[in-house]
Amino acid sequence: MVEDKNLELVLKVLPAILVILVVSALCGRLAILVKQPRVLGEMVAGVLLGPTLFGAVAPEVQRGIFPPEVKPILYVLSTIGLTLFMFLVGAGLSHGETQGGKETGQAAALAISGMIPSLLLGAGAGYLVYERLSSPGVSRFEFVLFVGGALSLTAFPMLARILYERGLQNSRLGRLTLFGASVDDAAAWCFLAVLAALHANAGPAQALRTIGLAAVFAIVMIFGVRRLLKPLGSWVERTGGFGFEQMYIVIVVVLLAGYFTDYIGIYSVFGGFIAGLAMPRNKAFREALHGRLMDAVCVILLPTFFTFSGLNTQLNGLATWSLAIPFIMILAAGFIGKYFGCAVAMRAIGFSWRESYAVGGLMNARGLMILIFINIGLAQGIIGTELFSMLVLVAVITTAAAVPLYRLALPEPQEERLLRRDGGESRDDSAAPKQKVEV
Repeated sequence: MVEDKNLELVLKVLPAILVILVVSALCGRLAILVKQPRVLGEMVAGVLLGPTLFGAVAPEVQRGIFPPEVKPILYVLSTIGLTLFMFLVGAGLSHGETQGGKETGQAAALAISGMIPSLLLGAGAGYLVYERLSSPGVSRFEFVLFVGGALSLTAFPMLARILYERGLQNSRLGRLTLFGASVDDAAAWCFLAVLAALHANAGPAQALRTIGLAAVFAIVMIFGVRRLLKPLGSWVERTGGFGFEQMYIVIVVVLLAGYFTDYIGIYSVFGGFIAGLAMPRNKAFREALHGRLMDAVCVILLPTFFTFSGLNTQLNGLATWSLAIPFIMILAAGFIGKYFGCAVAMRAIGFSWRESYAVGGLMNARGLMILIFINIGLAQGIIGTELFSMLVLVAVITTAAAVPLYRLALPEPQEERLLRRDGGESRDDSAAPKQKVEV
């Protein structure tokens, strides 16, 4: 019998983390074997460890591995992991830099075409299912905007990974796609920050105060803190790597940013994202930063987040028509808005239909980004567990469909022609991004 309460808690938390890592590693490897991104397997692992499968097959064992006192620890680890991950996403957004004003305008058109149709169709679906799926105390306005915002997201890190692996990141198609996805996601996070502020505060005046503080925070970080950190970027570029002192500075900035946005009621991932935008933009800094942090975040912390999400996901109830029909409506709204909106925009810009549909397939993946988004909504009471479970399944389906849709639209012969025509790198020279974990 363990008398030390702290040690007792450790002896409960460590087995849970070990199970999470083993199942995530196995599912991630299976995903790669069927030519899917590792993150899809890890997302599925989180769902399997929840009540959908593990809790249904062996409920006593599942409760023994994930007892109530362990869940707050998993939540804290998840929050730290998400804050660091969104920081890395923000720090890497300049991968999508465009060349010239014309290309910037085209990328902006792609971003708008990817976001607005899915936002409007998602809001329409949210309006129709509000009576069935809304949580107590949530207005129809908040509910429909949340559903629309969730469906407007793109799995930017996964999209970047695929384009790097295909050698397309420096092609015109790759630059436009990366820029469009980054704008979509940045807009969605700002949208969520405003929505969370409106929901969390008692009245309009308090909500405006929170939104104002968030805007001031973003301005100070991007225009003030970035200047202070510029010598850090120059130092890393000159020396070729991070020392411990530099890592201390970076982590302290991220956690302080996350703490501040949590304190004002907007959630720490927004602070992490803005902290990433405030980091030095030179390539050497980004590569060194991802090399030091991405593996640890993706191997230890993100699987914990997927499992924490899975513990709140119950997919068994979706077999009933009362939930299946709303789910189909939400999935269709998200898929049609993003896939066809992006494809039509790319065709209007001048790409072939094959290239346009390939981009539509990639932009339609929600991946990890929507899971972060909906976990915030669940934590703040904007959505309930039924809608949360539906949106988890939307994330899995759209992520699983991304690579097959891309390959169907743009098989290797057409892809090689695009590389020769449009610019890019040979596969041998473009050894993928500096982040080693498939996200």
